[in-house]
Amino acid sequence: MKLTEARFGVYWDETIAPMVKSGKKVLIAAHGNSLRALVKKLDNISEEEITGLNIPTGVPLVYELNDDLNPIKHADSIGPLSGVYLGNQEAIRARIEGVKNQTK
Repeated sequence: MKLTEARFGVYWDETIAPMVKSGKKVLIAAHGNSLRALVKKLDNISEEEITGLNIPTGVPLVYELNDDLNPIKHADSIGPLSGVYLGNQEAIRARIEGVKNQTK
């Protein structure tokens, strides 16, 4: 995870952040650890908390950022995330539980 965080941090600083600051909307499609690195950076999530974070596969997660690229907490955000999953929130919570149960 540390290596993924380091790589993602560079990509965020050099590619994504400048695009967002220029007013562009950015779509990121990635695997679990890359997504964890993203939400860890955006939401300032601790090491302990990030290891227990279950991100459902194939569910869009949308963040709104302020001018300083800090996330604006959405009313329907789940857990420590500021972003919101798109779709039926009950079904998404069930998918999160499904991911959680895969590790049992």
